[in-house]
Amino acid sequence: MSKLRVNAFGMSMDGYGAGPDQRLEQPMGAGGMTLHQWAFGTRTFRQMFGQDGGSTDVDDAYAARGFANLGAWILGRNMFGPVRGAWPDERWKGWWGDTPPYHVPVFVLTHHARAPIEMNGGTTFHFVTGGIHEALARAREAANGRDVRIGGGAATIRQYLQAGLVDEMHLAISPTPLGRGEALLAGIDLPALGFRCTEHQATLAALHVVLSKSA
Repeated sequence: MSKLRVNAFGMSMDGYGAGPDQRLEQPMGAGGMTLHQWAFGTRTFRQMFGQDGGSTDVDDAYAARGFANLGAWILGRNMFGPVRGAWPDERWKGWWGDTPPYHVPVFVLTHHARAPIEMNGGTTFHFVTGGIHEALARAREAANGRDVRIGGGAATIRQYLQAGLVDEMHLAISPTPLGRGEALLAGIDLPALGFRCTEHQATLAALHVVLSKSA
């Protein structure tokens, strides 16, 4: 059965999924890019952007798993771009250039309608104004039996967690405190939602933790 997954989500050691003061120049907020240092040198990350080389270690294995059996993504609007409110025009097409690293349909949560955008490499951005349940239904239909991945940000993952819809979550916990930012799990009772830790492995760059729903 298709799963709703969170994969390779970087989190600070004090629980933040992004730093404060997010803006165009620093989309992950102040200090937020440190949460993803574990991934930048991996072969999987480099291949996403057409680069050669990269490590094939434990960090890479976790990065690669995030793309296995994947048929669609769901993103919060902030993960698509810095534009707030009504779309002023059609120019902004995401952070990633003409060939985004998704290669499957992507469903973007927003309050403002916009026509789908077809990009190179198989990615099409669809803009969903009906909320998290509509986005999930459309993503599952597009995934055609494969899994759906929530790409973030923290607020979007929190909504799906609180609705009891997430089946599995991989967190890459960075040995970095941010002090402020977007808290991922504050106030969320994971055991009450049926989660337990099914896997954990430490590397020099991150503590990888997999949380799965009890059968």
